[in-house]
Amino acid sequence: MSTNPLLDTTGLPQFDQIKPEHVTPALDALLAEAEAALSKVTSPDVPADYDALSLLLDVSTERMGSAWGAVGHLNSVADTPELRAAFNENLPRITEFYTRLGSDELLYAKYKALNAAQAKLPAEQRLSPARQRALDNALRGFVLGGAELQGDAKTRFAEIQELQAAKSQAFSEHVMDATDAFAHYASLDELAGVPQDVIDATRAAAEAEGKDGHKLTLHMPCYLPVMQYATHRPLRETLYRAYATRASEFGPAERDNGPLMQEILALRQEEAKLLGYANFADVSLVPKMATSPAQVAEFLRDLAKRARPFAEKDMAELREFAKTECGLVDLQAWDVAFVGEKLKEARYAFSDQEVKQYFTEPTVLQGLFGLIEKLFDVQIKPDSAPVWHESVRFFRIERAGSLVGQFYLDPYARAGKRPGAWMDDVRGRWKRPDNGQTQTPVAHLVCNYAKGVGDKPALLTHDDVTTLFHEFGHGLHHMLTQVDDIGVAGISGVEWDAVELPSQFMENFCWEWDVVQELTHHVDTGESLPRALFDKMNAAKNFQSGMMTLRQVEFSLFDMRLHAEPEQAANVQAVVDEVRQEVAVNVPPSFNRFQHSFSHIFAGGYAAGYYSYKWAEVLSSDAYAAFEEAAAQNGGVLSAEVGLRYRQAILEAGGSRSAMDNFKAFRGREPQIDALLRHQGMS
Repeated sequence: MSTNPLLDTTGLPQFDQIKPEHVTPALDALLAEAEAALSKVTSPDVPADYDALSLLLDVSTERMGSAWGAVGHLNSVADTPELRAAFNENLPRITEFYTRLGSDELLYAKYKALNAAQAKLPAEQRLSPARQRALDNALRGFVLGGAELQGDAKTRFAEIQELQAAKSQAFSEHVMDATDAFAHYASLDELAGVPQDVIDATRAAAEAEGKDGHKLTLHMPCYLPVMQYATHRPLRETLYRAYATRASEFGPAERDNGPLMQEILALRQEEAKLLGYANFADVSLVPKMATSPAQVAEFLRDLAKRARPFAEKDMAELREFAKTECGLVDLQAWDVAFVGEKLKEARYAFSDQEVKQYFTEPTVLQGLFGLIEKLFDVQIKPDSAPVWHESVRFFRIERAGSLVGQFYLDPYARAGKRPGAWMDDVRGRWKRPDNGQTQTPVAHLVCNYAKGVGDKPALLTHDDVTTLFHEFGHGLHHMLTQVDDIGVAGISGVEWDAVELPSQFMENFCWEWDVVQELTHHVDTGESLPRALFDKMNAAKNFQSGMMTLRQVEFSLFDMRLHAEPEQAANVQAVVDEVRQEVAVNVPPSFNRFQHSFSHIFAGGYAAGYYSYKWAEVLSSDAYAAFEEAAAQNGGVLSAEVGLRYRQAILEAGGSRSAMDNFKAFRGREPQIDALLRHQGMS
């Protein structure tokens, strides 16, 4: 078994060596180790001592988590039938162990005894604030993990966790499979108006299959430019219908997520009742900043009320332009992106396609790294590690010659890779109790933009650039932490509705002239983005921001209502329709099934938490305002002084104290909504 790469967890994962047949044998061994550690740590001869518990339990569970994390990551970015089978075969075992670990009465008793003993100690002998917070989080986790349940209730709680894990995984697979399964082979005539780089890429995709024409898919680098630029309306409708009905009853029955949604919601409600809560939304909010579903709904409805006049104006302008300039009297869902792009071009005299020629991937990365280095006093350098695909790169972050963290960058869309963009942790920062060494954090940064064709570099839309900055914000939160306790280092232990603060914060720099100059290098001429074009982009920054805000509110309110009103779960579509009637100004067609691919809430961590994006945007906008205030004094937002304060108060502190305490340490007060409204042109 020594040749199994999943059993070597001392260094970085051997992604190039891991095969599906390694998964089960490795987990046999790692689960046995973790079981032995749990058995020992709950025995009477191990004291209720923080270091003793961590040395026995955290070391073995982190080792298992590292191996399983590598398998799960490959399942998301390099899916094959064999790997999927191995993942799904072992998912119940892993879920069962962690459920049992989180509800073990003897372990819970040890943690309670440790906590009780702290109160009797002199202040100087107590746990550090970071460790106490980790302990408080652990105690809360035991309660939410069913540790106080007995008998049949406890057995059923464990069953629910396994069922939820399996059904969420199936939901995610259906979305990936439905996305990958669609192909439309278009003629060159049908692609009139579509950018040349997309035409080249789709032709190459068809040629690779030995087919004529151009292969169109539902992956964003193909789907979005077709929706924005194709003048052939039937083509836009074909793609829109396919995209809007992925994993629904309009496709193969075996990929329909409709039944899965109802099953997942029913299981979550049953879990809530077992834990003594009225609904799953109440459970979800226990570890968050928001205190109740009613508070969240009030926040969302207030935001919708503020955005509505702007959204109605956006929609009226879109309809008028569609009628007078595009000859579309009946504006349909598949026309919105197209007409919106045409309106933007007419109003601001530029197109996304024109801008894209300046954002070449090498220059964007160089500019991004330079920004991070200046603001946070670090150096980013190429590094080497085994990777899962030839296009994946690996980097290290240093400060004064010392390693701070490392990250993998997997930028391009491809079959077998989950849609979207995300950051995930490979390992967290930790002063290891087994060897006294500080383990540095490692992150995955994943995007899905289009690879360059031939010898041309990848060209990013400004939205792609913003997404890249967003994920790097999460990565910096994970990697720049200075907390040595793994449970509250970096993103660990951070309230979920504050976790988007550092990511959304980074997006703001994509709108700063000083930054954008360093991000751009025209693919043919090598020139930086002209100031005149940047000014047009900036003028258009809040184009349709009212509509976009209402769209986010729509998703968030739908999510919260589904989980706060369990009686609604039987008819998910009815909840979608009601929420749209309440907040949307642009109601999609009746066949739209966006919820069937809403992986954030059905297969991610955002159940009764999607509102976090808007909630955290209040925090991130206000945090960024500190840089704007500094710019008013010294003429630029790239203030190393403010960057140091932000790094220390937010990024380095991680989950070692509450998100509100972190924010107040940085801003000296609680957050205010003014900056968000101003940034979105709705003040």
